[in-house]
Amino acid sequence: MKVVIEADGGSRGNPGPAGYGAVVLTEDRSTVLAESKQAIGRATNNVAEYRGLIAGLDDARKLGATEAAVFLDSKLLVEQMSGRWKVKHPDLVELHAQARELASGFNRVSYGWVPRERNSHADRLANEAMDAAAGVGQPAEASAPPAAQTAKTVAKQALTAPGWSGARGTPTRLLLLRHGQTELSTQRRYSGRGNPALTDVGRRQAAAAARYLAQRGGIATVYASPLQRAYDTAATAAKALGLDVTVDDDLIETDFGAWEGLTFAEASERDPELHTRWLRDTSTTPPGGESFDSVLDRVCRARERIIAAHQGATVLVVSHVTPIKTLLRLALDAGSGILYRLHLDLASLSIAEFYSDGGSSVRLVNQTAYL
Repeated sequence: MKVVIEADGGSRGNPGPAGYGAVVLTEDRSTVLAESKQAIGRATNNVAEYRGLIAGLDDARKLGATEAAVFLDSKLLVEQMSGRWKVKHPDLVELHAQARELASGFNRVSYGWVPRERNSHADRLANEAMDAAAGVGQPAEASAPPAAQTAKTVAKQALTAPGWSGARGTPTRLLLLRHGQTELSTQRRYSGRGNPALTDVGRRQAAAAARYLAQRGGIATVYASPLQRAYDTAATAAKALGLDVTVDDDLIETDFGAWEGLTFAEASERDPELHTRWLRDTSTTPPGGESFDSVLDRVCRARERIIAAHQGATVLVVSHVTPIKTLLRLALDAGSGILYRLHLDLASLSIAEFYSDGGSSVRLVNQTAYL
């Protein structure tokens, strides 16, 4: 199947708040097959344009396309992707490599330059992404031929129409990444407010997750717990994404108090009745520690701050088992029992979405295929 890809990106400040848009159409341009748009935080025009190209190629690949004709209003990208110009800027080297890797999965990809007015669909999507991140109202739909307009409406409904939850609009998507391995995690000991460093394995896990997330793209910002194991995992991903890390103290792990550093069996032997009750009752507090109900209160605060600051964007949140389980519980609107039944591996990725109307959903739990 041959498709047409139109992609664009923009930055309000260059560098400044940036976003991209991409659309995949049938070869005759009569039908929209896929649309993507995303705010990506502070970036340059060229970075945003590459992100749009990567999103368009990825969408076309997922549709099963074997050939793609790509149209861009960036002469730089057209010449670099065609191999006629070298990629010199360090911010573009990795993005160019990602785009070339995606393109290698097709039988043939061609690149052509078009003036901005002929790239209006992708340009509109990029501006909608930047407007949404800035809290600005969405612009009106651009005009299109009837057949294309009908297909575009269907494609847009896939993004905005209510699903089983009935939620509408573009959600704030939280990519929930657990930190990599530490010495305490290898020994299966309670590791809360202690601050063990990542092991060599943990650093490799963080690097693998970072490569996956960079290839995925579309992430606007990165948040992390203040504890070193989470911050270092986040910093590795942020570097690959070209972003900074924002520390949020409310994303810190549970305070296990006197059980810190103990194994499950040791904590149970030390406080048998309390430990048994703690495994059933989220209001129970470890000696000198923090209850899961208290964790819920502060994780709710963190979630509300992140959503308010990044409405409609994709945000990477690097934290620990309990805060991530709590965010998944909130997205599922589930009871406290789910905290004892979810399993999250080290450096695993889960995805929760929260809508402005209060709706929510979970798209992924405990992905580790990239490790």
